[in-house]
Amino acid sequence: MRANRLLSILLLLQSRGRLTAQALAEEFEVSVRTVYRDIDELSAAGVPVYADRGPGGGFALLDGYRTRLTGMTASEAETLLLAGLPGPAADLGLAEPLAAARLKLLAAVPQAAGEGAARVGDRFHLDPVDWYRRAEPPPHLPAIARAVWGQRRLVIRYESWSATVRRTVDPLGLVLKAGAWYLMARIGDGIRTYKVAKVLDLDVLPDGFDYPPGFDLAAQWQESLQRFARELRRAEAVLLVSPEALPLLDRLGADAAEAVQQAEPDAEGWRRATVPIEGVGHAARLLLGFTDTIEVLEPPELRQALADGARRVAALYPG
Repeated sequence: MRANRLLSILLLLQSRGRLTAQALAEEFEVSVRTVYRDIDELSAAGVPVYADRGPGGGFALLDGYRTRLTGMTASEAETLLLAGLPGPAADLGLAEPLAAARLKLLAAVPQAAGEGAARVGDRFHLDPVDWYRRAEPPPHLPAIARAVWGQRRLVIRYESWSATVRRTVDPLGLVLKAGAWYLMARIGDGIRTYKVAKVLDLDVLPDGFDYPPGFDLAAQWQESLQRFARELRRAEAVLLVSPEALPLLDRLGADAAEAVQQAEPDAEGWRRATVPIEGVGHAARLLLGFTDTIEVLEPPELRQALADGARRVAALYPG
């Protein structure tokens, strides 16, 4: 345990620079006295670590000192290789650097760890694209990725659901969801989400921007998803669902499927549930595929839309 902490202290000082005893104590959840003992152990082992006294002081490594010791275990190397996904990296224009980094990682770890890590690529493969869809990286994705990394402002021409618009944005991060790339960008004081495939063209401006302090891409994305779900599904429908329809409920969305699954079945296995819907037209198109395995009880407008749709289908196949 202590050997691992000593190695971690060494790597922290190497990567972050000067750190106080209090910061190290909080990082490893030990006392300040323990940190001082650990620093003494590193010094005794020949690591050139020194202390600066007074305000702004702390422990640091001698300028230019770098250690090649990483202590990487087999499982750590395997995890890093699994995280380096070739598909998304290729989309971003990073396939060649990723392959080079993979080779360097395998060369750096001990032979036993490297052999186990090399098997990761042979035995695990991630395909984020949904069924019946083609993997087509958006043409402007590499340029947007470079702007995100370099904090360069963009002017994008974007095809929204209602119109084609031109926006000047600060690109903050990229998200890959179900095979589609999304850009989270700042406009004024707000954060917007753009589907990268809908970007028709763009210009990279020479001026940069300051990254917002404390911005958390993952947290902002989750908040965006929740807001989208709230705004998208404002209506409700009451359904009577047969046992035959249960395996196909994912077509209606996770919220609807969960509501039906939680409902108590009657003697014949049918379940009555209130589920969220986007609107009458969208719900009717989805529910027509369930034929007579789901009955809509409310609202009347949805029942009428289903009846009209069924008549139109029947008219296509007379007799």
